[in-house]
Amino acid sequence: MFGTTATNAQRYYSSNKKAISQYEKTMQQWLQGKTSQAIKGFEKTLEIAPDFIEANFMLGDIYADMNDANNAKKYYLNGVLTDSAYYTKGWYWLATFEMGDGNYDMAKQYYNVFLGLDTENNDLQKLAQKGIQEADFRKYAITNPVPFNPQNMGRMINTQYDEYLPALTADEQTLIITRKEPSKPTTTANTPEEEDFYISTKDVDHNWTMAQRVEEPLNSTNNEGAQCISQDGRFIVFTIFSEGGMGSCDLYWSKKVGNRWSKPKNLGSAVNSRYWDSQPSFSIDGKTLYFTSNRPGGKGGKDIWKTTLDESGRWTKAVNMGERINTDKDEVCPFIHYDDQTLYFSSNGHVGMGGFDIFYCRKLNDSLWTMPANIGYPINTAGDEMNLIVGASGSMAVFSSDKLEGYGGQDLYSFELYKEAQPIPTTYMKGIVFDEKSKQPLAADFRIIDLENGKEVVSAFADAVTGSFLISLPANKNYALNVSMEGYLFYSENIELLSGTPEQPFLKNVPMKKLLVGESVVLKNVFFETNKYDLKDESRVELLKLRDFMQNNPAVIIEISGHTDNVGNDNDNQTLSEHRAQAIYNFLVENGIEADRLSYKGYGETLPIDTNDTEEGRANNRRSEFKIKEIAN
Repeated sequence: MFGTTATNAQRYYSSNKKAISQYEKTMQQWLQGKTSQAIKGFEKTLEIAPDFIEANFMLGDIYADMNDANNAKKYYLNGVLTDSAYYTKGWYWLATFEMGDGNYDMAKQYYNVFLGLDTENNDLQKLAQKGIQEADFRKYAITNPVPFNPQNMGRMINTQYDEYLPALTADEQTLIITRKEPSKPTTTANTPEEEDFYISTKDVDHNWTMAQRVEEPLNSTNNEGAQCISQDGRFIVFTIFSEGGMGSCDLYWSKKVGNRWSKPKNLGSAVNSRYWDSQPSFSIDGKTLYFTSNRPGGKGGKDIWKTTLDESGRWTKAVNMGERINTDKDEVCPFIHYDDQTLYFSSNGHVGMGGFDIFYCRKLNDSLWTMPANIGYPINTAGDEMNLIVGASGSMAVFSSDKLEGYGGQDLYSFELYKEAQPIPTTYMKGIVFDEKSKQPLAADFRIIDLENGKEVVSAFADAVTGSFLISLPANKNYALNVSMEGYLFYSENIELLSGTPEQPFLKNVPMKKLLVGESVVLKNVFFETNKYDLKDESRVELLKLRDFMQNNPAVIIEISGHTDNVGNDNDNQTLSEHRAQAIYNFLVENGIEADRLSYKGYGETLPIDTNDTEEGRANNRRSEFKIKEIAN
């Protein structure tokens, strides 16, 4: 760098003719690629004229290219001490090497000297200013380490080859990983090394089983990897490295029905480009997809982008996540937690320990995030840290590393994530949906809705073959669960998580009633104040669902009924139940349902469905229902 400029100038700091002759002869050797001879020649130049500053900087450059930090620092320092302003970049390179050696105070001094002397190189000035910030951060981070005790995930998961980019289901019972290994007859890649998906599940003793290669068509003759999976493990978005896509890497999706994956499909031009698109992660409701791309229009090399599903079920044109998250360098490996509020990613552009560091930020609204926070040392080091995911519970994290003592290459490690970096805890509901009478499994539609704001938090389907479902439930909210399927009454459940996450997940099977005269549904998300019949605002979610049900089934005629427990005066209970049923009737009429399709009645305390001897039983008896009275021809 410096030497070329000096040669072109033909003017040297030293006037010693013998030293100049030796220097120019050595420059020719260096330009011819004779590095070892050049080192000896520049050293000889300095023996003749110790003040030959150009030789010092040339040796500094050569040793820097050789990653010989000690000798590079030696000659850069000789040069700047000879004349501090002759080659101001020497101070910058000195600071950079001191940073690499962990001498942060010395690095700051050198950066400051460079900033005081160099007023022309704006790019290096910005890097020096960032270097000062990083020196302060690294010094603080090392003296204030975060809790970190990584555990190798074992031989069932890791091999002598590379394992990375993990993905976990919400119950933390299924793990899908990317493995890179030499191609062999039992695999199908057309390249010397193959990237494929492997899957492991936990056994009855909560140990991981031997990871097995996922069968075709998910794995193919191409290289597949960089995947994210839905909360139930039945929907996957991943990367295929293929010449048949829109770019060098494209994002594809596949769905699992029973034990079979569908043929992968390209996500299309709204998401993919003719550039590199990879490393997806989608939100808990499946409607926002985050991914990494190096397409034009970003803030730097690789950026994090996002796309959302519109009302027609199509992905919208991908947009950049903005300069709060993306920098002029690279941001990769986004992971949005099941809380839909906490985003983890890796960056070599934000202030960190060096290389790629892991960061996290919190969502403030749909377009604004908090400033990214470095997850801390020793999780982050001077090397590259990437591929972090966090389990639904928020306490367990998994990432890949080749710097710890593993089985070879990159291995997967789990560790308990310290409290400040944890997302909002998330539990889950798991079970089977089936026909109440025939017991046949059903592919019903699940919706989890925030009762406070009416926003749909989760949407999912039960498996068409098994009827199984697994849905995540972020804490600190109260939810309405609605399960629906054509030809059936919808199923209603209230889930209270406002006080936090329960110790155990919800294990619940869902029986569905066919749409027949006489069948009824308890509206578990319709709420009234005590001894009043004014509908609470959070009742709107359930009542709009009932409105939609009536609109989708125009032949159905229903009776709305109100019920109480046995506390208080019988006549008062009767009157209260009638008024509450009428309140629901009025809501439906006001929202477009014909009055002649509705009737209402209060039953007071006469039709209990549970005991009145306990508070829980009395709460169940205080209910609103609707019953199918008629299905018109």
